[in-house]
Amino acid sequence: MRAQAVAAGFDLAGVAPAHSAGEPAGALTAERFAAWVEAGRAGEMEYLKRRDEAGELLRTSVQVAIPWARSVLVCAMSYNAAAPRSVEPAPATAGWIARYAWSGTPDGAPMDYHDDMLARLRVVEAALLGKTGCETRCYVDTGPILERDLAAKAGIGWIGKNTCVLNQQLGSWLLLGVIATSLPAFEGELALAPDRCGSCTRCIDACPTDALIAPRQMDASLCIAYLTIEKKGMIAEELRAKVGRQVFGCDICQDVCPWNRRSPVAVKQGLMTRTELVNPDLEQLASLDAAEFKLWFKGSPLERTKRHRLHRNVAIAMGNSGDRRFAARLERWSASEDAVLAEAARWALTRLAILTEESNLAEESKDRL
Repeated sequence: MRAQAVAAGFDLAGVAPAHSAGEPAGALTAERFAAWVEAGRAGEMEYLKRRDEAGELLRTSVQVAIPWARSVLVCAMSYNAAAPRSVEPAPATAGWIARYAWSGTPDGAPMDYHDDMLARLRVVEAALLGKTGCETRCYVDTGPILERDLAAKAGIGWIGKNTCVLNQQLGSWLLLGVIATSLPAFEGELALAPDRCGSCTRCIDACPTDALIAPRQMDASLCIAYLTIEKKGMIAEELRAKVGRQVFGCDICQDVCPWNRRSPVAVKQGLMTRTELVNPDLEQLASLDAAEFKLWFKGSPLERTKRHRLHRNVAIAMGNSGDRRFAARLERWSASEDAVLAEAARWALTRLAILTEESNLAEESKDRL
């Protein structure tokens, strides 16, 4: 099936066994995931905490949610683009949207990678069914499956210290899709990738919120991607300054990874980079009304976060910019009927005042020298 996966537009494919939590090979994954949830590191992501009728977490093993599954075909697709990284210099007025959300059609329309990848998976699934007649089920981030764990077991790459799947040739800019099957995984198919992170800790050191609490361990409730996409309501005040200019997701731990320096630019038929989403202007994002938000983002990953949450994130980024030109917008938002946006705007105004004062003091000190 690897050949069919590549023909469908995937860069990598591999097969992982669907071990149950009761098997030695699956027990460690099950224990670690259960402990992670129990420690509260899933934040408000309730879908990660779903259990079956017996009270077992669905994601502890593939067979909890899909009892007939015996193997999983994992398909990976690179989404690296020929564009700047979030850690490179950018205008103070620019926000950051995670790289994976830049995709669009050749005519510039928004596109959600879930839809594109699912269509590609269906092609692979059809070829598989034509040969075997087995049971199958396709998922792209929608099923009760730990895709990264399975990707590592399928030989796609190793789990890096930033908890992303890392491939020696493609880096970590990988989107994952899976096909659960009733076919057994033959031992001859399995080939684990060696861990090549070595002593490097750049991702851990670079994380602004210290979400990477240890190598390969993340507290998702502190992750900027979680805070700007999944987190509803107010972002904790002590984390807002650390969010920086991120308005949707975060690429920092991947941008600093040495393996991503070598990652080739992905070229996929039917997929283009929407350049207007690279270092987007904060004021332009702030000015989007409901109709304009729909035009820009309907059918893209940003649709999920909704306009009111995006504007909450934009307000925080404006405060962190130190640019007083945003004060007028923030003043208007501070009187908004949306209590979360109003509170974020008030915080941002205070943050702007602090950064302005610090800048003035620095200039005075420079002048005295």
